[in-house]
Amino acid sequence: MANALASQVEETLRPVIGSVLASVSVDVESKRLGKTPDTLEHSDLSQMAQNLVSALNLVVGRELAEAAASKVRELS
Repeated sequence: MANALASQVEETLRPVIGSVLASVSVDVESKRLGKTPDTLEHSDLSQMAQNLVSALNLVVGRELAEAAASKVRELS
């Protein structure tokens, strides 16, 4: 089970990319940081948001990807 912060990131992404992809994105981006959703910390959010822009750009386009990443950054 993910920690509360990972759950917040997932909830932030859910309206943009849906529940399943939001969950997968949190898991994948946590791993890219060398972590798991359980060990995600506020200090990781800036880099995670930056990574999400690239990943989400392919799915929802640049504008929505940047908006979602901005919301993730605001969680920190």
